[in-house]
Order: sequence, then C-alpha cells, then structure tokens
Amino acid sequence: MIVCVAEKPSVGAYIANVLGANQKKNGYFEGNGYQVTWTFGHLCALLDPQEYTDQWKAWSLSSLPMIPPRFSIKVSGDEGVHKQFNVIKSLIDQADEVINCGDAGQEGELIQRWVYQQAGCKCPVKRLWVNSLTEEAIKDGFQKLKDQSEYQHLYEAGMMRAIGDWLLGMNATRAYTIRYAKGTGRDRQVLSVGRVQTPTLALVVKRQAEIEHFVPRTYWELKTKYRDTLFSAQIPVEEGEYAITSEEQGQALVDSIKDEPLTITSVEKKKGLEYAPKLYDLTSLQVDCNKKYSFSAEQTLQLIQSLYEKRLTTYPRVDTTYLSDDIFPKVPSTLAGIKDYFPQVAPLIGAKLPKSKKVFDNSKVTDHHAIIPTGQRPEGMTADEKKVYDLVALHFIAVFYPECEVSNTTVLAKAGEMDFKVTGREVIKPGWRVVFDNDRSQSELNEENDANDENAKSLPSFTKGESGPHEPLLKEKTTTPPKYYTEATLLRAMETAGKTVENDELREAMKENGIGRPSTRAAIIEKLYQRKYIVKQGKSLRATEVGIDLIHTIISPLLKSAELTGLWEKKLREIERGEYAAQDFLNELKEMTSGVVRDVKTNKAGMLCPVCRQGLVIRGNTRYGCSRWREGCTYAEPF
Repeated sequence: MIVCVAEKPSVGAYIANVLGANQKKNGYFEGNGYQVTWTFGHLCALLDPQEYTDQWKAWSLSSLPMIPPRFSIKVSGDEGVHKQFNVIKSLIDQADEVINCGDAGQEGELIQRWVYQQAGCKCPVKRLWVNSLTEEAIKDGFQKLKDQSEYQHLYEAGMMRAIGDWLLGMNATRAYTIRYAKGTGRDRQVLSVGRVQTPTLALVVKRQAEIEHFVPRTYWELKTKYRDTLFSAQIPVEEGEYAITSEEQGQALVDSIKDEPLTITSVEKKKGLEYAPKLYDLTSLQVDCNKKYSFSAEQTLQLIQSLYEKRLTTYPRVDTTYLSDDIFPKVPSTLAGIKDYFPQVAPLIGAKLPKSKKVFDNSKVTDHHAIIPTGQRPEGMTADEKKVYDLVALHFIAVFYPECEVSNTTVLAKAGEMDFKVTGREVIKPGWRVVFDNDRSQSELNEENDANDENAKSLPSFTKGESGPHEPLLKEKTTTPPKYYTEATLLRAMETAGKTVENDELREAMKENGIGRPSTRAAIIEKLYQRKYIVKQGKSLRATEVGIDLIHTIISPLLKSAELTGLWEKKLREIERGEYAAQDFLNELKEMTSGVVRDVKTNKAGMLCPVCRQGLVIRGNTRYGCSRWREGCTYAEPF
C-alpha cells in the first residue's frame, strides 16, 4: 500500500479524489492502492527546555545558555492531534512507500519529515511537488515523483531555522526576563525576544523615534510660470541641503530675474516604454492588498491560501515575481479559462503572446514561480477572496499586453543667470494600462506612475529660442518627518532588511538578505500585536511603551539589527541550495546564543535590584548599586 500524507484534511480529500481513493476511513481515505491521510499544521515540534533536563525547568541565569547536545522532537498538540498522529503512524507502519504531499516549501518539508521521524518510518519516501492543486497539476506531479533525498537541503534549512529560533528565542527571552523584567514570580512580565520579531520591532521603534524627535526645517522653492507651465529653478546644492534657506535670499533671487525674459534653451523629447507591473510574490500581494483594501498581511495570506486550496491560484508562499519557461505553453489555456470573467482577455485569445525576460526567467525561479491564476473557472469565492483574485488575474493578463508607449519631455530655460527646468510625460499608446482602466486605485499599485506625479503631466509645445515674460513664484516649504510604518511599508522593510528601496529590480536582488520569509512575515507582525509591542492607529503602526522599553533594554546588536538578521536569512537560503553546511551554521548559532547570554550576564545596569526587587541597578564610579539606596536598599557590587 502507498501512503500519501497531505498538509491538511481539505488537501488530503482532494488528492484522494484525484487518485481514486474514495473510501472514507477514520482519519484517512483508501482506494486504488492508496491511503491518503494528513497532518494538522505543526504536528511535531522541538522539545521544551524542561523536557531535556530538570535543570532547565526553573528560570535562572546560571542555567543559561541552554544548548541541548542533540535536539529532539515530540508530538505537539491536543488529544485530536495525537489521535491523528497515531493514524499516520499506523498507516506508515504497514506502508510499502510513503509519498510526502505536504506544503511544497521549507516549512512544509520540515513538518512532514518530523512526522515521519517520530512515526519511525522505515520504508522509501517520495516527494510530490506541485505549483497548484488542480487535477492536472496533481496527476502530473504523481508522474514526476522524486526521492526524498533530493530535498535534503530544503529540510536542513528548515531544521536550522527552527533550531535557531529555539536557541535564540528561548535563551534570550529567559535572559532578558530574568535580568530586566518588572515584577516577581507569576506577576513577572515575560520579555519575549525572537530572531525575527525583535529586529522587526526595532524597525518600528526606530522610525517612531525619528518622527518624535524630528525638527522641521523651513526652506523656500523658486519656480516661475511661463505659458501656464511651472518651471523649477535649478540651483546646485550639497546633498541633504536646501538651495534657499531664508525668505530674504529667495526674494533677492526673484528680484534678479523678474524683469528678465525667460528663454527656452533646450527641448528634448524621448520616447520610452513603461512595462506592466510585475507578477505577484506573496509580499508584493500583501503590500498591495494593505494599500488598496487595508487587509492585514495575515488576512491576505489566509485569503490567497484559500484561493490556492480552491484551485483558483497557484502556490502562494513564494518570493519570486517570475515564471519558469515551461509555464509559457500553458498560458493560452489559462487565459481561456478566465476569459468569460475578464473582458481584457479577449484581445489575447488567438494572438501571438510575447515571452518577455521580465516575466519568464528560469534563473529567477527555484522551487515555485510567481502567483498566477490556474485557469479554473473563478467561482465560489467570498467578496474578499474575489478582490485578491482580481489583483492576481489582472496582473497576469497585463504582462501579455503591449508596453505602454510614452513620450518624456525635458525643457530647459534661462532667466538672467538662473536656470530652470520642467519635465513632462505623455502617454502615446496605453498598452497594458487598459487592463486597469476600471481600477481606480492603480496609482496606489504603481506609485512610480502615479497620476499626481508632477512629472506625469503633458506639456505645451515649446520651441528652442522662444522667449517671453514670466511670473516668478517663491513658495515657503517645511520639511516633513518620515511616515509611520504601515503593514505594507513594514513588509517592504522586512524584505530589504530595513533599507528603503523603491526600484523593483534592486529590491528583487535584496530579497536574499530580507528578514523572515514571505510565508512567516505576516505571523511575525501578528505576534507583535498579540504581545502588545505594537498597535495599529488607522493604518499606522505604533510601538507601545512595552515594545519601546524592550528594544531599549536589549543590549545585543545581533538581536535588534535587521541587517545582521538578514545575513542570517541569506545563509539559510544557501543551506537550502546546498552551498553552506548546516553543521557550520549550527555552530554559529551556538556561538551567537552564548554571546547574547554573556552580554546579559556581564551587564548589570538596568536590571531589577536582586535585593529589594523594586529599584533598578545603576552604575557608579567603581560599583553597581540600587537606585533606591536613599530608601535604604543595601545592594552594592564592584565591577
């Protein structure tokens, strides 16, 4: 008998139907030589500290760092979880072969491998790897099963991620809670520290501090109106500085040119192309859904996961915006499947479709391609699912339309000794833009093409050498602070390790160093809400007093740095590709963990007084003491 293990009951039921295993049993389906069962998410987990040794049961600095000689797993969950595990184990015990039908990603591989290990699986294991749950994809996947060993590096990366989160999370949380948390015993507040959540919180705290400490600066802009067109003065300045810093300076410039004619010195027109928006990876879909519909990252993940399970879209937990070459021959049938729902498809039916390197690039695709429709009839969706589906479908349709042809105009002018400039853009042929004609928020999805952009306007026809009167205008401006993070901008910051990157190509290149993975970032943000480290005000994310205090308390740069955490993520990806040894990474993890604990142990300032448990330890010239020494606390310790 061949035993198939799916990621969840609904997926198991569908795979069973495709395989013809139609006899429903207790916890599995059977038939046609197959038994199809399923897990419930993280069915197995690493042991808790006290399950390794009694010495780690009590929270104390002397027991840290906790580094097990060998990590072990357990079945983790309620009675229902244990019951399902026993079903899986009994089937595996009698199996001739097991097929891993779990979620086709790092986390899914880890979940399944741990279940097989805990069940004592001895028979051969094959891997089903599909990009969608359509009947065609599943049948094709079963024709191309691979041996489990081919996914060993993927499993090792997932295991190192889990071990890394355990080592740093368990040790840093205990160390900082013991040393710095307020209260005692059961009333002591736990300071939760995590490998990804803490640098993410640090981003929010840092941005909030920048806003709160922002000092506005006043400056002036000089423009002049000529033929109902505003030209901007071109005054050389150092980066970060402003050309006109006083009204008197600005007025003097106005006086120097107001009686001089404005002469057009150059008119340059360049034709250009604007490419369709990229296909979606999970992060960009979460960003757009947050901007357009105010969906949280977690909400968008649940919606696109549901669309995947309804076989309407492809695998969602992806970090690429490209398709592999083998998808191109399937595009006509995918478009045909959705043509009755999207009139924009009609011009593409029967036409020769372009195969752009900006869409199809095998070098940019590893395990999965970008999120696209499967071509199944888009029915049975909730209102929110339809919003997400429409975004995915319209982006897919748009990439097969012609580029948008534009004319970019740059006009230079001179008045007296002052240079002026104006730019404009005119759409000659809309191309892919017609796909989004009914999408009033397209400017939000493509900020670089925002219709309110000063450079997006068309200009009158200017001729080099023409001259005439103009109207100088001096406008007072004030610098504005950076904006609070929204979920959309925080997701982008996590993707680029805290760096502000607008360029799509550069952002794509930086994904390897992002903090977290597309599949986990939503959960990290949710954890910050749950632990009351951040709150949402409108769309803005604000750090709470608890969250700010935690970041200020943490002394280890490793725990707060998005950049360092991003480098760690890069190594995990290298393990996945077989370019870095898991054991070397594990050794680094142990060293990092020991360093974090050592930093806390050797730094006493800021900790709760060990004598009175009310004051805080402060540092004097030669010793530590309690801040309540005036109230009679006797704590003192040299350093």
